Amino acid sequence: MIRTLATLACLAGSAAGAFAQGLNPLDEAVAEALNEAEEGTGAVLRGLDKVNAEVTDLEIASGAAARFGRLSVSLRECRYPTGNPAGDAYAFVTISDTSSGAQLFAGWMIASSPALDALEHPRYDIWVLRCTTE
Repeated sequence: MIRTLATLACLAGSAAGAFAQGLNPLDEAVAEALNEAEEGTGAVLRGLDKVNAEVTDLEIASGAAARFGRLSVSLRECRYPTGNPAGDAYAFVTISDTSSGAQLFAGWMIASSPALDALEHPRYDIWVLRCTTE
């Protein structure tokens, strides 16, 4: 029991140190993956309208945007593991509500972990599937 508490205290202390330095563990993992990645020409994202149960795939070029329901989805860039375009995609996405203009999401989405950093919306879900290379 004492050993378990000591281990938890050490973990909490190291996590507190990382947060005190302003480092987000997710950002560190993405940064490390991006260092060993190639940039695609765009990405394929999947959108789910939870009210209508409709699924739509959006193919978006880097620097472009697409509309999904009341959302505007912009893709800054998509990266994949070097030499493996079918591998785990990392896409920097910005999502805004077209009716209010409010930005709902801005950040990296990771294909293998869609819930890790996801859009929080009562009606829509959007996640990255893969990068495009042509």
